[in-house]
Amino acid sequence: MKLLLAALPLAVLVTGSGFSQSLPRRQDDPIPPQVETMFTKGLRYLSSTQAADGSWPDRTGTDPGVVGLCVMAFLAHGEDPNHGPYAKNISIGISYILGQQSDNNGYIGSSMYNHGFATLALAEAYGVTHDKRIAPALEKAVDLILNAQERNPRGAWRYTPESPDADTTVTGCQLVALFAARNAGIPVPDEALKRGQTFMKRCRSFDGGYGYTSAGSSKPTLTAIGSLTLSLAKDRDSKGYRASLEYLKKHLNYRDRYYPYYYEYYMSQALFHADESTWNEWNSRNIRYLSASQSRDGSWLGNKGPSFSTAGSLLSLALNYRFLPIYEK
Repeated sequence: MKLLLAALPLAVLVTGSGFSQSLPRRQDDPIPPQVETMFTKGLRYLSSTQAADGSWPDRTGTDPGVVGLCVMAFLAHGEDPNHGPYAKNISIGISYILGQQSDNNGYIGSSMYNHGFATLALAEAYGVTHDKRIAPALEKAVDLILNAQERNPRGAWRYTPESPDADTTVTGCQLVALFAARNAGIPVPDEALKRGQTFMKRCRSFDGGYGYTSAGSSKPTLTAIGSLTLSLAKDRDSKGYRASLEYLKKHLNYRDRYYPYYYEYYMSQALFHADESTWNEWNSRNIRYLSASQSRDGSWLGNKGPSFSTAGSLLSLALNYRFLPIYEK
């Protein structure tokens, strides 16, 4: 049975005993049949290949961040995390993430990439599952992100909590996680979000494209990340944001050679938040592209392993459903 997950803004209630959110039905938009077919096949693949400990037995499938993306793929289809056919997949995936968290400082995994995506997954699951372990774990994960930023001279993030430098991929990942946590009711200081955005803006060129550690050598993947963080910050009226959107519009045919599904994941979100007509054009192209590249078993193949590739592909299609809170405008 599918959850009737909320469109943001969610009705949020934070009490001393926990967190809850109302779950009204999303708007009744038609779902392209091809999307439903691909999504169903992809979830069946993830369900059938998940290991007993909640991870996936492939190249990156034991990374808690990848497990988090897979968990979000189930939730993004509106699957019931408590009683539905995929409830066990979601439950053991969350248990795996929680088991990877340090008791000392709340760090999840061995890189800030993993920590960011795992934190995002916990934030998206918070309030829709009966797992009481998520709230304290999410709070500790957010504290780790904030503490790492405090120690960073650039006010942003890179590979480890102790990193003195920063880049747009890791910083974007932490910012999205912080926005999701805030949406879920976890306190996140405005100043932390502003400092992270200040670093991102320093990496944006005059044409709107974002670079990796500074302005210049811009790429569509990095620009999609930067554009998404501005959308989540409700900063879509700025000149810089408009320049980034024009940059992305010129690269609708781009495909990232090295990180194709990472690109799909971010580009879909960036354009969805940006411009309806552009997103519709992108979505149609993306559906055709992913339909042609999906394997017979429901997976997508890539150099990071099929669990990551499949989760990234499904999450790029999930804007058609908009069940995840982070996917709402």
